[in-house]
Amino acid sequence: MQGCDASVLLDDTTSFKGEKTARPNANSLRGYDVIDTIKSQLERECPGVVSCADILAVAARDSVVKLHGTTWTVPLGRRDATTASFDDATKNLPSPTLNLTALKSAFSNKGFTASEMVTLSGGHTIGQVQCSVIRDRIYKENNIDSNFAASIKKNCPSTGGDTNLSPLDQTTGVFDNTYFKDLVNKKGLMHSDQQLFNGVSTYSQVNTYSQNSAKFFSDFGCAMIKMGNLSPLTGSKGEIRTNCRKTN
Repeated sequence: MQGCDASVLLDDTTSFKGEKTARPNANSLRGYDVIDTIKSQLERECPGVVSCADILAVAARDSVVKLHGTTWTVPLGRRDATTASFDDATKNLPSPTLNLTALKSAFSNKGFTASEMVTLSGGHTIGQVQCSVIRDRIYKENNIDSNFAASIKKNCPSTGGDTNLSPLDQTTGVFDNTYFKDLVNKKGLMHSDQQLFNGVSTYSQVNTYSQNSAKFFSDFGCAMIKMGNLSPLTGSKGEIRTNCRKTN
């Protein structure tokens, strides 16, 4: 996981262990089949032109638009990695158990400010999380709305049901600023989410986004463009895969 190079799409081979089974991704990242379908259609129309990395970047934008969110112009021209790293994915992807200081450090290591970290975290307005990830938060933490915790416990028992899913915010399938409203009301689902409303340095930004979706949308587009430019492979580096799951 070096950057925006579609390394995450590569299946394991005899020469490397890929990123799909790394703990932050296993049973979490989904939709690989959707990317496969897009790639196969593009290869029929214009073979060897559109990289898997560009497909991911455009699909991220189009998914947000489809869910009534914002839009942004996606810079194109990325090429695909020819290898992947289980270890890098394990070490570099921020854990949902991190506190605010550790979160800021993890994002800073990739060149993002604390403000951009808060903005990108707003992507948790869509998606779901497994019971095993949130169990400690809903059963052991105090900075959580008690009625909210009780409602989540119905689908996340204290033992068992580890893969049961709960939506990351309370407007499932809609890209909006509800995630930030939830944090203000102590309804952040993951420990790392609620941390954003605990620290003085990020508190006011969460408040602003909870009241101003237009501001969040504008900032999110800019932050996604920056993230999409994270160490891409260009020029003669990498390749344009024919199949996103394996190298050419």
